[in-house]
Amino acid sequence: MTCPPAVSVLGLGRMGEPIARRLLASLGDLTVWNRTPAKAEALSAQGAQAAATPAEAAAEIALTVLTDLSDVEEVLRGDTGLLAGWQSARTEHPVLVVHGTVSPRGVARLAEELSREGIGVVDAPLSGGVAGAESGALSVMVGGQDWAVAKAMPVLEAVGSTVVRFGAPGTGEIAKACNQVIVASTVTAISEALVLADAYSLDRRQLLRVLAGGLANSEVLAQKRDRWLTGDFAGGGSAANQLKDLLFAEDTAAAKGIRLPVSSTLREVFEHMIAEGIGDLDHSAVELTLAHGARPGRDS
Repeated sequence: MTCPPAVSVLGLGRMGEPIARRLLASLGDLTVWNRTPAKAEALSAQGAQAAATPAEAAAEIALTVLTDLSDVEEVLRGDTGLLAGWQSARTEHPVLVVHGTVSPRGVARLAEELSREGIGVVDAPLSGGVAGAESGALSVMVGGQDWAVAKAMPVLEAVGSTVVRFGAPGTGEIAKACNQVIVASTVTAISEALVLADAYSLDRRQLLRVLAGGLANSEVLAQKRDRWLTGDFAGGGSAANQLKDLLFAEDTAAAKGIRLPVSSTLREVFEHMIAEGIGDLDHSAVELTLAHGARPGRDS
C-alpha cells in the first residue's frame, strides 16, 4: 500500500490555524510552521509536528497560508527555506500550495520558475472567512499544473467543501479576483444602505433582519451582521487586504484590456478608508468612511 504524502501548513494566522486543526484531525499527521513559534507549539500539543524553520516543514505537499507572494518567497528561499528542505530530503516532485490571495501573474511566473526544478505550484485561494475555515465550508479556487493539482486535490478537499479547478497556474487567483469584486461590492453596498438607514433613524437590527429575508441576503450579511450592529470592527479581513485584492482584479482586467468601473469606484472608497487611518479594521468598517463622506457640507 502506498503511503499518503506528508503534508505541512506554513502560516498559522486567522485562517491558517483553523485549517491546520481540521487537517490534523482528518489526516492524523501534520507538520506546522509559523513565524511566531508559540502558535505552532500550541498545535503540537494536539499532535502536530512543530517545525523550527520552513525547511523542516518541507513536506511533499506544503500549504502556505500567507498574505502575499512576497511572504511565500520568503519561506521558499534561503538556507532555512522550503527549497533547501526539499533538496536536503531529496523530495521528488513536491507541491507548493499557495492559499493566499496573490497576483495571478506573479504566481504563474513562480510556477514556471519552480517547474524547472520539478516542483509543482498550485494556487488555491480561499473564500468563506474564518467561519468557513473552522467549519470546513470554504470555497477553494484552484489553478496549477495537472499533475500538481491531482496530487494536492485530496488535501484541498479536506480544506474546503467546494473545490473547483479552473486551469493553468494563476487561474485560481483570477477566480478569487472575481470573488473579491463581489465581496467588496456587497460589503460596501450593505454599509451604504446602513448609512442611508441611519440618516432616517431606521432600526439597524430590523433592517438587517428584513434584508436577510429577501433577495438582498448574502453570506456577507450573515457573517458581518454582528459587526454592523455592535460597531466592533477589530480583527477580521482588513480593508488594506481588500484594497490589495481589488488592485489584483484591476491589474488582471487591464491585461485583457478590460475596464472594471465598479472595482475602480470600490478601490477609491477603500483608498479613502486607508487614508483615514482605519485600514487595519475589518472591511465592513467601510461604513465609517461612507458615513463620513455622507455628511452634509463635507468637501469633495
